[in-house]
Amino acid sequence: MNADSTQQLTDFLNQLTVEKRASEHTVKSYQRDINHLIQYCTDKRISHWADLKQSDVRAHIASRHRLGLSSPSLQRELSAIRSFYHFLLKNRLADSNPAQYVKAPKQARKLPKTLDVDQISGLLEAGASSTLEIRDLAMFELFYSSGLRLSELAALNITDVDLADNSLMVRIGKGGKSRILPVGSKAVTAINNWLQQRQKNAGIAESALFVSIRGTRLSQRSIELRLEQWCKKNGIAEHIHPHMLRHSFASHLLESSQDLRAVQELLGHSNLSTTQIYTHLDFQHLAEVYDKAHPRAKKRSK
Repeated sequence: MNADSTQQLTDFLNQLTVEKRASEHTVKSYQRDINHLIQYCTDKRISHWADLKQSDVRAHIASRHRLGLSSPSLQRELSAIRSFYHFLLKNRLADSNPAQYVKAPKQARKLPKTLDVDQISGLLEAGASSTLEIRDLAMFELFYSSGLRLSELAALNITDVDLADNSLMVRIGKGGKSRILPVGSKAVTAINNWLQQRQKNAGIAESALFVSIRGTRLSQRSIELRLEQWCKKNGIAEHIHPHMLRHSFASHLLESSQDLRAVQELLGHSNLSTTQIYTHLDFQHLAEVYDKAHPRAKKRSK
């Protein structure tokens, strides 16, 4: 890049620091990202920012992708380039923003990790030997029974659960949406066992269904830690987190019912496409069965 182009970048970074009050870390990130673009321009003998075309930005991002950069990293680089060109346009140093309509390659979506039915049984059928473990077992049963998010379980109040009707109300789910969910018989029993103990710790004014030993609402982090401790105590080496129980709920339900819309409603997904990832899990299971059982699918041993 020529001297004028180098100065324009310096002015942009100064503006981020002085006018936008961006942190030192942010300014360095912008500089690093645009320096990669400078290298591309040098290789292509482009001396002026105004000469850069959309096809150049697309080629630059593609080359960065081939180097192994993830989609979020490429999105960040594009954001830096767009911001820089917004500055250039504002100061009439460029006629267009070549990064405006360039998109980063989509990140390959990872399939959620689930437990099989036997693993779930091993997790939930280990006996509780203390008041806290009675509470913990009720929480874990409810995760798997109703497919709750961690935040939803932590926010539950006693009045949200109707054990006579085997149901509960999620008052504020993701996106501020509420929904009514069924509660399985195992979870109902576990919650009843906990309610008999809860009154010993919780004050009259405390509305939370699950409370700590101090009688206050249990935090999300505390619930995660209790699940870790439960697994360690019962000799479960695999790292299991609350969302894995939600994933297992969805996968097992879809495998048995094949009713994608119903699973969508139970999970509280706004878009069916979010729920459809569980169909990939179901197919993955079927493919494994096929590979093991079909005469023409078995791999020959060497």
